[in-house]
Amino acid sequence: MDATGAWSGRRFTVTQKATLRTDRYLVTETAPDGSEGRVLAHAVLKRFSLKEELTFWTDESRSQVVFTVKERTLLDPGEGFDVLDAEGKPIGSFHERFFTSLVRSTWVLEQPGAPDAVGRERNRFVAVLRRAWDWLPLDLVPFAWPYHFDFETDGKPVMSVDKKLGLRDRYRVEVTDPALDLRLAVAQAVALDTFQGR
Repeated sequence: MDATGAWSGRRFTVTQKATLRTDRYLVTETAPDGSEGRVLAHAVLKRFSLKEELTFWTDESRSQVVFTVKERTLLDPGEGFDVLDAEGKPIGSFHERFFTSLVRSTWVLEQPGAPDAVGRERNRFVAVLRRAWDWLPLDLVPFAWPYHFDFETDGKPVMSVDKKLGLRDRYRVEVTDPALDLRLAVAQAVALDTFQGR
């Protein structure tokens, strides 16, 4: 799975299903009519682990690793995450800009040989509302209002992530930069769900 390999499309859907002990993610191609196509990857994130690590497999049998996301350090979560291929070679990385993200979440996506892409929440009002929601004692009530991120390099679009309205977390991702490795795009999209604000 790379920018020119098994994933031929540039649009996909990430769906999260939460259980008591894990967050599960399903990545599917998005057809031109907006419907979900074939399954591209599965991932499971264990909750309450000391160091965040997320492995993506080709299917639910977990027999073949596609790529892995690993937190860089326990001491400073702002250090970010590395994305590695099935052999452990680096694909790229991403991190959240802490101070900028206090009001409007901002992420930096890095890929070797390419300039950084910076992603920000599209709607400032929703960004502030989501932050306020996090302070309320509503742990069992998810923030269901949709929010959106746009990633750009020097003003040129790289990718967008749109959360869909609903109680289940679903994200539509469109990659507009053909040079962006889709594994890195998927990793960043999932991070917007699971690593946001940590």
